[in-house]
Amino acid sequence: MGLGLLYWAVVGFSITLIGAVLYVLLPKKQTLPCGRFLLQKAFLLFIAYFKGAGLLELDDSALQTLADRKGAMIIAPNHIALWDAVFIIAKIPRTVCIMKGAILRNPFLGGGARLAGYIPNDATSQMLLAAVHQLKKGATLLLFPEGTRTKTKAQWLNPFQGAVGVLAKHSGAPVLPVFIRCNSRFYEKGWSLYRKPPFPIQLHFSVGEPIYFSAGETVQTFAARLEKLYLTELAKPHPLRRISL
Repeated sequence: MGLGLLYWAVVGFSITLIGAVLYVLLPKKQTLPCGRFLLQKAFLLFIAYFKGAGLLELDDSALQTLADRKGAMIIAPNHIALWDAVFIIAKIPRTVCIMKGAILRNPFLGGGARLAGYIPNDATSQMLLAAVHQLKKGATLLLFPEGTRTKTKAQWLNPFQGAVGVLAKHSGAPVLPVFIRCNSRFYEKGWSLYRKPPFPIQLHFSVGEPIYFSAGETVQTFAARLEKLYLTELAKPHPLRRISL
């Protein structure tokens, strides 16, 4: 685990330095694929190390259906841990991620994210406009409907935010539910960066049917409908179902 964190620090900082230079030198049409390529390869190697070291048992085969899907879509996972986006971006490198502005300014993560054209969520209106613009151009957008990692005391989810409904309404793009299950609370909200979990961490991804914004719906009713779907799915019996604390 220590080597994995060291890898993250060294590679993340290196990509930030490289990304800062390439962001200035390359035309924008080239910066986006370059940034996404660098991040995907870094994430793939990180995942391969964790699996090879026996720290991680990963079943992400369902994400291939999203990698193969054409056209605009909103990938919307529940957000159980700090590293959730890593697995999705590793599998679907064309993804445009909506992320905290603080991460874009982080020396270990920000350079590659800026180079890849990820969207900061500092200003909600600007974030929504940028995301709708990307979706109308056919982008694959990664958005966590909870807005932040699932809180420790929550059984299944935090309440969904309205952003997912706004994007679905104004872009016409489908929301693709992604259900993440894990045998550990590793890197949940409040988990110390250096706290060791029981190993191996078992992580499973599944994908639901596309959900479209319906005529006559409001942003709030759409978010509530989507949240109910997640609650129903995550409550089903499963070997990695979330355990109450």
